[in-house]
Amino acid sequence: MRYAILSDLHANLEATEAVMADARAHDCTHFVCLGDVVGYNANPHECVEIVQKLECPVVKGNHDEQAALSESSRGFNALAEAAINWTREHLTEEDKAWLRALPLTLPVRDFSIVHATLDAPDQWGYVFNSLDAVASFAYQNTSVCFFGHTHVAGAFVREEGVRKVKVDQLTIEEAKKYFINVGSVGQPRDGDWRAAYCIYHVENNVVEQRRVKYDLATAQKKIIEAGLPHLLADRLELGR
Repeated sequence: MRYAILSDLHANLEATEAVMADARAHDCTHFVCLGDVVGYNANPHECVEIVQKLECPVVKGNHDEQAALSESSRGFNALAEAAINWTREHLTEEDKAWLRALPLTLPVRDFSIVHATLDAPDQWGYVFNSLDAVASFAYQNTSVCFFGHTHVAGAFVREEGVRKVKVDQLTIEEAKKYFINVGSVGQPRDGDWRAAYCIYHVENNVVEQRRVKYDLATAQKKIIEAGLPHLLADRLELGR
């Protein structure tokens, strides 16, 4: 059994389709989505449709939450606010109802999923370092929890203390807990433009980080033609 763990698709259809193809080529049997299906890029409705058709476990991200409202209730920066206003106009009422109904956390088999943090999932806090991760570990009831939100892949391991490690090919060991960020499909921010996701090899207890090339030029062209801020197209190429 292999789970493809996807997060932060952010309406990037080209990246999403490339990741889906890669996951199926690597014999993934199940899919999980950690939220932020929409926002920033030019195909929110299409990405919602893709995730819906998977009929997989999905949790809500902060952009999903805001896109389902009539106007923003939280302070997005100007770039995110411009994108979310555009996104609302390009989602159907059915899309918004689906996003609105998504849960904040979910158990999946013997692991759990959340978009941001386990201690306050509705506050959309960021986990960048070991100190940030401590609060979530206090609420983690499974050995493994997958999260996203920062758009930067990496894992936090709790044994006697908490330390940060790379994922790459991460072996899950008994008596330890793992809080694992799978990176972003649609807008990576670690300096690598390629779409990021993870495969959880359940039988082998291994989490594998993957990076996938996609049609970047088409994704950028769509952003510009949609009238979204040009910076959103530029940052895709930079991976920032």
